[in-house]
Amino acid sequence: MNDVEGGPMFLLGLLRGHCSRWLGVLLLAGLGVQLPTAAAPAPDSTLLVVGDSLSAEYGLQRGKGWVALLEAQLAEQRAAPKVVNASISGDTTSGGRSRLPAALAQHKPSLVVIELGANDALRGLPLSMTEANLREMTRAARATGARVLLLGMQLPPNYGKTYGEEFAALYARVAKDEGAALVPFFLKGVADGPDPLKLFQADRIHPNESAQPLMLGNVWPVLRPLLAK
Repeated sequence: MNDVEGGPMFLLGLLRGHCSRWLGVLLLAGLGVQLPTAAAPAPDSTLLVVGDSLSAEYGLQRGKGWVALLEAQLAEQRAAPKVVNASISGDTTSGGRSRLPAALAQHKPSLVVIELGANDALRGLPLSMTEANLREMTRAARATGARVLLLGMQLPPNYGKTYGEEFAALYARVAKDEGAALVPFFLKGVADGPDPLKLFQADRIHPNESAQPLMLGNVWPVLRPLLAK
């Protein structure tokens, strides 16, 4: 303790300044007691997004899609995960299922966001196939220890009430059965807004740049708790 500048008077000042915690550390160090070191930061985690054109910035300037906005938002955090966007325009759940194993092996994500299914409906594929593919993707991701977030979709009324209800319900069913988190309707406030055409590109299928913050706003409240686990 003689090496401490000011000697005993310095320590007395610390006590008077309500710093007894630091005094205890100094005393233990002087007695040769080994102190625990701060835990090393965990290796950077990875967030993997597997989606279709809604997540692949179709028709948008690069860096303006909701995944890029998410990455920018996460970058402001102290321990931000690496974001890997493995989305492909036009992809279906079958395509996602076939390429997911390689993506899991390559990126080893701690969290997987699955945004697929809309193209299945556009192509009139059986709902049972869509559900089976989403279920297997969820299981494959969870088998690696990753958490899973499903982004649910809904269909326009012209697809028919029954078909639309069954399509929306399959996301909730897969999420419940397979232990995944769920955003019930990824395009809430975009496709069902008072003037939805304002938020879509000229093709009336793909959301425009103005819609991307709304899409992220639908995802973030469900995604954020998963990042803390």
